Amino acid sequence: MVTILTIIHILICVFLVSIVLLQHGKGADVGATFGGGGGESLFGTEGPVPIMNKITTAVAILFMVTSISLAYISAHSTTSSVMGDYSAPAPVEQAAPVSEPLPERVPMPATTPYEEPAPAQFPGKASE
Repeated sequence: MVTILTIIHILICVFLVSIVLLQHGKGADVGATFGGGGGESLFGTEGPVPIMNKITTAVAILFMVTSISLAYISAHSTTSSVMGDYSAPAPVEQAAPVSEPLPERVPMPATTPYEEPAPAQFPGKASE
């Protein structure tokens, strides 16, 4: 049952994406979709817009029904929990910290203060 419902759901998803992509924007000419004015005679004066809207609405409703059905089946099909087999580990005993003597401090070498380097002298240019 779940497998069949999942396959139907996937097919509805693909069809819904396809039907939405087939629709055109609000500013597009309806007759251009079918190669000129021939489309108007087939679908009436409004063209295929009402039919596409009805198909899109129906497929969207089917999509929601299959989504809710799959979610319901998934939530109520199992009685076990992921955490059912998990047991708490035994508490770990911590050993007392070992006190080691600190190493002797090594004196840092004396540093000299930073000195500005002398300005570079370029040949042919007078120094300022």
